Amino acid sequence: MAFRDHLAAATTEKDAVSVIHGMWEHSRNNGHPLTIFENIIECPGQRAAVNLLTRERLCAAIGISPEDYIDTLGWAMSNPQQPQIISPNESPCFENIQEEVDITKLPIPHHWPQDRGRYVSASVIIAEDNGIRNMSFHRQFVRDKNHLVVRLVPRHLRTMAMAAREQGRTVKIAIVNAPDPVVLLAAAMSFDDNVDELTIAAALHQKLYGTPLNLTTMPNGIVAPANSEYVMWGNITMEDDDEGPYVDITGTVDDVRQEPVIEIEGVAHRNNPIFHALIPGEAEHKTLMGLPRSPTIKSAVNEVVECLDVHMTEGGCGWLSAVVKINKLHQDDPIKAINAALAGHRSMKMVTIVDQDIDITDPVRVEWAMVTRWQPDVDTVILSNQKGSSLDPSRNEDATTSKVGFDATISLDKNAEDFHSVM
Repeated sequence: MAFRDHLAAATTEKDAVSVIHGMWEHSRNNGHPLTIFENIIECPGQRAAVNLLTRERLCAAIGISPEDYIDTLGWAMSNPQQPQIISPNESPCFENIQEEVDITKLPIPHHWPQDRGRYVSASVIIAEDNGIRNMSFHRQFVRDKNHLVVRLVPRHLRTMAMAAREQGRTVKIAIVNAPDPVVLLAAAMSFDDNVDELTIAAALHQKLYGTPLNLTTMPNGIVAPANSEYVMWGNITMEDDDEGPYVDITGTVDDVRQEPVIEIEGVAHRNNPIFHALIPGEAEHKTLMGLPRSPTIKSAVNEVVECLDVHMTEGGCGWLSAVVKINKLHQDDPIKAINAALAGHRSMKMVTIVDQDIDITDPVRVEWAMVTRWQPDVDTVILSNQKGSSLDPSRNEDATTSKVGFDATISLDKNAEDFHSVM
């Protein structure tokens, strides 16, 4: 399976569109449909797709129900598999290779007017150093024909790159755009330990499609999914440059920082390629960030109480807030669940615990549970001086924040029949 195989439900836009705000304006003006742009002014012969990875579209594309996706991701985390390596000659991603590197010729969009410029927002970086391999998302600003400035968030890849820099070494990488969506889901996962995310992607690929995940080797020795629409290879250099401003997942403008520069050594793509042009701050961005957090939270809550489901909320930008459904057996189960959920996803700022009868994807039903089952003075947990998310613009100057949990479950001291809706 490949990225393009999941686009059957897309509408096709044949009118000319520019990489400068054009895809963003079309999507915003039409309610953010799944769209393939076939006539990109600056990039003849190349296409771009937006809005694939909403929860419903993604689950439909990979053939799984929204109710089952958390357990499927959780299974893959516990059952990693080795991908299969095939030769570059067999790999669709090498059907075309740029004779002279020029990433400005790719349909990389400048979506929001507030952004610094053209950004690679949906691509994943695969790096390997000292025998450790990492795959993760990091936005990349197009500086010139063969350089990107990458926002390396404080996770494993940044640790790897900074350790190599201290030793006077660069880190070899591949940048992958539009691989199969299971690769994107695996890349969005985060672990405390160094986990090879490609082994999680391979497990998902085998379980959902019944076939191995095929990787191929870039000229610099780094592997990448062979069916990707675009691949680039190069290294994270010793140089820093300005990165940002950038409209991030919260819909607020992120700061300008000094961040590492990537030098691109080569670019290849499939015939008639489709660039994944994710729009920051919209539903696709929130789904891709939030979906892989849900199984982590569910696993953490299951350590203390039976967790039935987790939903990263739209208002919480798919990152900062969740609703957790539990099977409440003891009066203090919700408080245990609150603490476990916040520990399971340390960037989260707010969590609401509800009973089995609440549809956690419906904000009206969640609010109904709050106003009919929650007493603010006894059913609220407030934690001060907590580590805050860099995506929270309200965090304190020392990067700390407060966090809150709401117990919106029926008290076991009450008659449960009095609390159930007849609507």
